[in-house]
Amino acid sequence: MKKILIALSFILGLASAQAKVILPYVFSNGMVLQQKSNAAIWGKTTPGTSVNVVTSWNKKEYKVKANADSTWKLKVETPKAGGPYQIDINDGDLVSIKDILIGEVWFISGQSNMEMALRGMGADQPILGGREAIASANNDKIRFFRSQHKVWGTPTDNLRGRWQTASPTSSPLFSALGYFFALKLQKQLNVPVGIVQVAYGGTPIEAWMSKESLAPFNAEVKIPQEKNEAIENKGTPTSLFNGMINPMIGLTVKGMLWYQGEHNRRYPARYAKLFPAMVADWRKRWNNGEFPFYYVQIAPYGSPASYVPYIPFLREAQLNSLNVIPNSGMVVNVDLGAENFNHPPFKEKVADRMLAMVLNRNYGFKELSYQGPAYKALSIQGNIAILSFDHAEKGLKFSEENNANFEVAGADKKFYPASIVKIKGNTIEVSASEVIKPVAVRYAFKAWVVGNLYNIEGFPASSFRTDNWEIPK
Repeated sequence: MKKILIALSFILGLASAQAKVILPYVFSNGMVLQQKSNAAIWGKTTPGTSVNVVTSWNKKEYKVKANADSTWKLKVETPKAGGPYQIDINDGDLVSIKDILIGEVWFISGQSNMEMALRGMGADQPILGGREAIASANNDKIRFFRSQHKVWGTPTDNLRGRWQTASPTSSPLFSALGYFFALKLQKQLNVPVGIVQVAYGGTPIEAWMSKESLAPFNAEVKIPQEKNEAIENKGTPTSLFNGMINPMIGLTVKGMLWYQGEHNRRYPARYAKLFPAMVADWRKRWNNGEFPFYYVQIAPYGSPASYVPYIPFLREAQLNSLNVIPNSGMVVNVDLGAENFNHPPFKEKVADRMLAMVLNRNYGFKELSYQGPAYKALSIQGNIAILSFDHAEKGLKFSEENNANFEVAGADKKFYPASIVKIKGNTIEVSASEVIKPVAVRYAFKAWVVGNLYNIEGFPASSFRTDNWEIPK
């Protein structure tokens, strides 16, 4: 009889252990949930088990039954910003998520310029203002979920990481761009801000895309066979989608910020197709409409030399993506590059520009400018090329005189530095002494350049060209 009781106790204990709810790492103590939303929460337990969820802010109870594959998912109504709160999840064993704040949640992703930490990347690649930001980072209302790297051969459902409040101890490893953005957004809105950081340096866009989104491009991109194992090469197509994006699909966020492209600089025409396809696929999988997707144009830089001819065309691909990706926006930083590195130190300035766009487009600050001059049209009068611009109603200005940023070509497609550049309202007159009959103009269309064209509000123009001549092979 004693043996039977022992065996029965073991079986009941095993069943209880199996019934215990398993939550993804992103649903853990200290997290931030998007305010005034139906925020998704999910996890695993024994198939068929009833799961009860109670939110402390309104004492509301939600119920769901685990699917045959052990997964369950539901959505909870969140109030306006506040906290701390608690969520109790019970399938027979109680699991609680504590110290939850309700506020604004932004998902940030990309490669090294997004991942680049406040502490910089060694003595030769610092973050301007990074040391000061770290020393003063003591704000419980700014919280980061900084994921680990996971390169995998088939879609996974969990990604390691943990929520941390901003402090001098935790902040050195936070994304510099993400931190400056969160710091200033939190100050402006006076609500908690959560940043979900899922980034990995030195990675191409193909790695961040699902096999389904890459399928139309299989003549250009080799899609590997799925294997449920770690992959050594982080640049392998689908590998970061599998390991780092798929586990986050459905997370309720205000929007996404993206900084990537340097690793695709050799193939700008391909990037022009892949980038919109990736965004469309992520949005479809998130099933939350066309949420805001804002990105940073890669900055000018001059090395390695073998890639120099292609860099301005990659920036052009990103510029043109604004016309293809709905509800998107781009931060221009053609004036914020670093000649010998592709990790410029000016992350706070980039964050300022991103913040202006977000405040205007998502938080009702409609009086706040955020767009730089955008090339509109070209007309020719004799030997003078006249460029007109949108988003320059109050006029244009140069930060410094540098006519060489403008180049003019005739029908022979040979470009010469402009000898005369004149601003007239929202137009610019350009001519080069070597070109009698201009047909095309380019501005800052080089790998390394310091942009100098702004509107009166102080936002820069992207590099651009008026021609559509073939990209160098």
